[in-house]
Amino acid sequence: MLPFHGTAEGIGAQPGFWEMWLPLEILPLIGVAVGAAIYLFGVWRLNRRGDKWPIGRTAAWVIGGMGTIFISTQGPLAYLDTILLSTHMVQHMLLSMITPVFLALGAPITLALRTLPLKLRNLLLAFLHSRYAKFMTFPGIAGLIYVMNPWILYYTGLYEVTLTNQFWHNVNHFHFIAVGCIWVWSLIGIDPMPRMGYPLRLITTFITLPFHAFLGVTMMSSENLIAESHYESLFRNWGPTIAEDQQIAGGLLWVAGDLVGLLLFVVLLVQWSKASSREAVRIDRDLDRQEAAAAAAKTEQEVG
Repeated sequence: MLPFHGTAEGIGAQPGFWEMWLPLEILPLIGVAVGAAIYLFGVWRLNRRGDKWPIGRTAAWVIGGMGTIFISTQGPLAYLDTILLSTHMVQHMLLSMITPVFLALGAPITLALRTLPLKLRNLLLAFLHSRYAKFMTFPGIAGLIYVMNPWILYYTGLYEVTLTNQFWHNVNHFHFIAVGCIWVWSLIGIDPMPRMGYPLRLITTFITLPFHAFLGVTMMSSENLIAESHYESLFRNWGPTIAEDQQIAGGLLWVAGDLVGLLLFVVLLVQWSKASSREAVRIDRDLDRQEAAAAAAKTEQEVG
């Protein structure tokens, strides 16, 4: 099957920047528009009844989350993602590592619980408290899925299928986001959902840190080229060679994986510190109330 942006003779001359913006990828574009519209509708419903919703959460979802999905699935990244493995890797990093962070900070579950009708809200709560949700968001399970996903994708025939079939290509993009969300939301999400304590989340994050680096180094040093037959069929005569392109992709995966992993580690430490501070304040208030109640009771006894 021909690449999405190619001809029977190959992909032709190197495309210009503006040429790569057309045609638009319709299905991802619809997904971005619908995702932003539903979220903004929920915020509008809250504002209409007099409740407030943090502007930072709205910006995180609409600009950060939907924005990175748009950038990843339209324009140069979308045009070149079946032509250069390195471009695909940038897309992979954005969809699986960056987009989920913004989506988590948008707190969509909290927004849904505050705006959905009672029956739908109860269904959502039942799912959040289900064994399935607890299993999937357990850091060890979520981390294992997150770590194994790229190894299975790139070192089986699945990746090449996504390069030659538009349906599976779109499914792969959605899969990146879903797997990233399961992992990131189980660590730093602010929505009410099953979540383990901070020590276990930190340990799991630390354990998973090296795996993207291992995969990146493996790509850079491997003599077996990923999806070699597909890339050879493009007859590309510009840009890096197939081997050089794979080395670039491996380097991107190595560096980006470490940076994002360290970022999550730092965010967890900050969240843990803030949670501890809030807990200390709560305990102090409880002690103050107990002391005040004891003092009032003593005063009543003395008066009596």
